[in-house]
Amino acid sequence: MERPKKISIVMAVYNEKDSILEVLHKIKDVRIGLNKEIIIVDGCSHDGTREILKALDDPRIKVLFEEQRNGKGAALRLGFSQASGDIILIQDADREIDPYEYPLLLEPILKGESEVVFGSRFKKGRGKTDPINYLGNRFVTWVANTLFAAHLTDIETCYKLFKRGIIAGMRFSCSGFDFDAELTSLILKKGISISEVPISYNPRSKDEGKKLHWTVVLPSLLAIIRCRFAR
Repeated sequence: MERPKKISIVMAVYNEKDSILEVLHKIKDVRIGLNKEIIIVDGCSHDGTREILKALDDPRIKVLFEEQRNGKGAALRLGFSQASGDIILIQDADREIDPYEYPLLLEPILKGESEVVFGSRFKKGRGKTDPINYLGNRFVTWVANTLFAAHLTDIETCYKLFKRGIIAGMRFSCSGFDFDAELTSLILKKGISISEVPISYNPRSKDEGKKLHWTVVLPSLLAIIRCRFAR
């Protein structure tokens, strides 16, 4: 089996002017032995992020600007369509997760042990996560595990890595944060095993720009159920 040579790092960005350059620096700085392609999809940011992205001058970075805000899932789907790497990695534009952990996340794929890896925030417990958000995520994860006979701990995690061919032919319909549940469900429905690697997690508050909320639970559950029983 030929070793992967290139990774596509896909980011859905919305109002992240205070962190986007720091995250990009870490992505470019971390050593992983793969060529990096960074695809950023800006969902109509209005806090100055858009101007920062327009000023970037790096051949490794491709920035796509949505004409209207369509949601995180829609932005990621657009980014996937532009990805040319052997591996796709989903990255957030905030400081909650750390790109310097890429080597740990990539290890199962590069060793040929897995085709899909999730970075689990909860494999070692709740940590600093808000109890309500934690319970919501655990419930959604439990439903996915039950319906697909899986053993995951965190399906709402940002860090999802997979060989690009995994999503070939997948038909996505979720445009918001429920896309995480849909992507996970479609992978499991294919009978593909997902490996989990513990990651560090430093959650921010709503005042600091936290966008994910417990209200994503219902649409995520609907996405899981639809994927499980759709023909």
